[in-house]
Amino acid sequence: MSTIVTENVVSGMGSMPRADGVAFRLWAPHADAVYVTGTFNHWASETHPMVKEKSGYWYADIHEARIGHEYRYRIVSGDKQLLRIDPYARQVTCSVGNAVIHDPHFDWAGDNFRLPPMNEMVIYEMHLGTFHDQEDGKSDKFAEVVQKLDHLQRLGVNVIEVMPLAQFAGHSSWGYNPSCVFAVESNYGGPDGFKRFVKAVHQAGIGVVLDVVYNHFGPSDLDLWQFDGWSENGQGGIYFYNDWRATTPWGMTRPDYGRNEVRQFIRDNVLMWLEEYHVDGLRLDMTLFMHNVRASSDAGGELPDGWSLIQWINREVQQRYPQRIMIAEDLQDNERITKSLDQGGAGFTAQWAARFVHPIRAAVITPDDAQRSLDNVRHAIEGQYNGNPFQRVIYSESHDEIANGKARVASEINPQNPECWAAQKRTTLAAALVLTSPGIPMLFQGQEFLEDGWFQDTVPLDWQKSKDFSGLLRMYGDLIQLRLNRSGTTRGLTGSGIHTFHQNQADCVLAYHRWHQGGPGDDVVVVVNLSHRAHENYELGFPSPGIWRLRLNSDWNGYSHAFSNQACSDINTEAKGNDQSPDRSNSPRDGFLASGLINIGPYSVLVFSQNKPEE
Repeated sequence: MSTIVTENVVSGMGSMPRADGVAFRLWAPHADAVYVTGTFNHWASETHPMVKEKSGYWYADIHEARIGHEYRYRIVSGDKQLLRIDPYARQVTCSVGNAVIHDPHFDWAGDNFRLPPMNEMVIYEMHLGTFHDQEDGKSDKFAEVVQKLDHLQRLGVNVIEVMPLAQFAGHSSWGYNPSCVFAVESNYGGPDGFKRFVKAVHQAGIGVVLDVVYNHFGPSDLDLWQFDGWSENGQGGIYFYNDWRATTPWGMTRPDYGRNEVRQFIRDNVLMWLEEYHVDGLRLDMTLFMHNVRASSDAGGELPDGWSLIQWINREVQQRYPQRIMIAEDLQDNERITKSLDQGGAGFTAQWAARFVHPIRAAVITPDDAQRSLDNVRHAIEGQYNGNPFQRVIYSESHDEIANGKARVASEINPQNPECWAAQKRTTLAAALVLTSPGIPMLFQGQEFLEDGWFQDTVPLDWQKSKDFSGLLRMYGDLIQLRLNRSGTTRGLTGSGIHTFHQNQADCVLAYHRWHQGGPGDDVVVVVNLSHRAHENYELGFPSPGIWRLRLNSDWNGYSHAFSNQACSDINTEAKGNDQSPDRSNSPRDGFLASGLINIGPYSVLVFSQNKPEE
């Protein structure tokens, strides 16, 4: 029998490589005995027992164990003999396989990436399992995405949000069914593949935000279930609630947020992604189910322990990594989610904005112009939380919005012909609203080249469309360049200032003024036509007189041969008089003392700004 050394005990959880072997620590409070079994002892059942520590923890130092060895814990609990994957395993062979002792060291030399400011982010949500043009399930998905970083660079996005990467059941998944939350999905390339991926993405000048799931675990291939043999009411045991609070839409697998060891488990997982993988932020999936069992305003369903856990996590992140971001998917437009911790809020940096996506999708999907509510569009673009529009992530497509009975905007517009003129016009109209409204804009993979249908985790992106619709792809790139003020003439699109100064429901024309500090090079005017009819010689007010340069006309036929290329150009606006003037033609327009005439094509957007004086 091999010697087990317990002096010089290592702190931490899971398998911890050291110079003379590997240390192991496990939490199993109801176990009578625990053994480590693996390839280093030929899977012997009793060769390496663990020593019981305080509070239900078990520890062992095993000289024979090495990086790369596979292992499991054998837990003896009464008459039960349980073989369990290490809950803290960084690597597993598969969701029902073995844990693997992982080398935590990685060459991060040169990885000094820092996120851009909140008002200068453009997020691109992606699914690693389908962001490729192959169907080889054995290939390294991380490496495949790295090969396409040039596409993201040309597009101009500067942050990617990656759908969950924790080990899941089966070969393909959205990722929202984590079986081993500390292990990186083996089918994608495992922990080393993800580290190489993050470093390469950073070298391309792009940040990485990762989706994580703490509102439930599993529900299948879940070794955490009745982990050490104990449970109540036939439910999940030490990692889960064992009463009515366990209920979620995804099974009876809500973690017990009131148990200190489970709280520590989730907090450690958050810090692992930030520390060991250098991700720039996390997006917590459906936090509503973390602080309310019924996902409602019903006080009887509230989970104060879930709320306090969220606050603890965000406080830890803010103290340790103040430059990282934490995003919530709560979808209730609850300002408390992004309210500061010292004011009793959850302390998230931003949250997905349900009151943006639903009105904008409705406005472009409905076939009847008369049914497009400009009031709803205006409220969507002017939204904010706690007086700050950059506390919201705004989008027209996300993984949630294009599945589960819903489809891509193009397919919602015309299911039989999602490449038709109307689909091209109104999908880009929605994107222009996303990219010119105050907030953190987000696109979903393939949106930029008119990907249609609905999201499926087994269907790769149709990259041929990026060639077929290269003009639309160019429009997205142009919009992003304007949004990020790359030319130095549209700084207003990075600001929080917005005033919807023109709203004409009869003609479906909306216009809004955007600014950061104001003035030439800063002020931006966005004109939106949500009608199938073009408008010519249409008078609009402008914030100041002088030449307003046309920065983008979404009806340009360089974006699509199907577009009408409605003639539009720079405008030399003229100063007006005042309301007391006997000449009503010389009266202010839209509340401004300058105005001009524009032409705008059907379902189109125009973006105007003024050059700086020296230009």
